[in-house]
Amino acid sequence: MDNRCKAFKCSIIRGGTSKGLFLSENELPPVGDERDKIILRLLGSPDLRQIDGLGGANSLTSKICIIGPSKRKDADVDYTFGQVSVDKPIIDWQGNCGNLSSAVGLFAINNNYVKASEPVATVRVYNTNTSKIINVIVPVSDGYAISEGEHTIPGVPGTGAKIIMEFLDPEGGVTGKILPTGNPADLVETKDGKRFNISVVDAVTPVVYIKAEELELDGTELPIEIENRTDILNIMEEIRCIAAEMIGLVDNREAATEKSPAFPKVGFITKAKGYVNPEGAYIDENDVDIVARLGSMQKMHRAYMIGGAVSTGAASRIPGTIIWDALKEEAREGKTLRIGHPYGSMKVDVALHEDKIAKVCVDRTARVLMEGTAYIPENI
Repeated sequence: MDNRCKAFKCSIIRGGTSKGLFLSENELPPVGDERDKIILRLLGSPDLRQIDGLGGANSLTSKICIIGPSKRKDADVDYTFGQVSVDKPIIDWQGNCGNLSSAVGLFAINNNYVKASEPVATVRVYNTNTSKIINVIVPVSDGYAISEGEHTIPGVPGTGAKIIMEFLDPEGGVTGKILPTGNPADLVETKDGKRFNISVVDAVTPVVYIKAEELELDGTELPIEIENRTDILNIMEEIRCIAAEMIGLVDNREAATEKSPAFPKVGFITKAKGYVNPEGAYIDENDVDIVARLGSMQKMHRAYMIGGAVSTGAASRIPGTIIWDALKEEAREGKTLRIGHPYGSMKVDVALHEDKIAKVCVDRTARVLMEGTAYIPENI
C-alpha cells in the first residue's frame, strides 16, 4: 500500500437497523479537530454519495463507534458514538445510537476486550455520550460472538442471533432530565402561527413527539411518503429546532439544524391502527399499542431507532405525554409497549422502580460485515 496513506484497522458492523464503522480508540488521536477530520474522511463526508469513503450516503449508515477498555468498575468497555453528517463536515457527539449499541457487544468480544464464556456473555458497556450503562447480552461459541440464529427484527432481512439489550437508569441521557421541558406536554407555535402539542422525553435519547393528526397526517405513512413531502419535513424540523432551544441543546433555535442536527430526534405518533409495511405485509392494529415514525438528521428513519424506542417506552409510562394519551387503558397498565414502526411491531419492556424508569429492554440482531484496514490520504 502507498506509504503516504494513513491506515486504520476497523470493522463495519450492522447493529439492528443501523450500520456503522467501528474502531478501537487506540487507532485514533484524542478528542479534537484532528480526530474529527480523520473520521469525516473515513466516512467520505461531506458528500451526498460519500463516494470516497465508507459511509452509505444515509444517516443510518453514516455512523462511527469508538471502543476502548473501561476504567470503571461497573463496565467492561467505554463506547463513544458519533453521528456523521453526510453532506456537511459535522459530527454530532451529543447522544447515542441504540441500534449500534447492540453491535458493541460483538466488537468487544471479538476484539478480546472481555472474556466471553458460553452460552451467553454480558458485556457491560459504558456509553460516554450519555454517561449510562448498557448491558449487552450476546450468544457466544468458542470464545466468539455468534451472529447466526433464528431471531428476526422488522426492517432487517433474514434471521440472526438474539441479542438482549438492557438500558439501565436511562432517564435524562442527554439533558439530565426525563422531561427536559419540565412538562409531559407543551404547546409550541411555528413561524406561520400554527400550534402543535408536543412531548419531549429524554430516556437514552431525547425525542420530540408530535401528534400525526396535527401535521394533517394519518400516522401510518411510510418514510418515503414523508420524504416526498418537504412541507412536512420542514415543519418537523422547525418544531425540532424549537424543542432543541427549549431543552437547552442550543441557545437559539435558528442555529439548531447546524449546531445540533442529530439531537433531539423528532417524530409523529398516533393511536393503534392497521397499515401496510414497505414489503406489502399488513400490520394489524391488534399487534401494536401505538403507531410511530421517527426522523434523524432531517430524514425519516426507515424502521425505528433503539434510543428512540427507549424514549417511547419511557413516555408510555408517564401520564400526560401524548404517547400516554394515545394508548388504550390496558396498554397503559402493561410492562411491554408494542411500537408499530414502518416495518412492523417492536416490543419494548419497561421496568419501573419508585416511579422512575429503572430499565428498558429491547432485543436486536447484529452481524460483522467486514474487518480490515481503511485508508485515507496522508494530507487531509
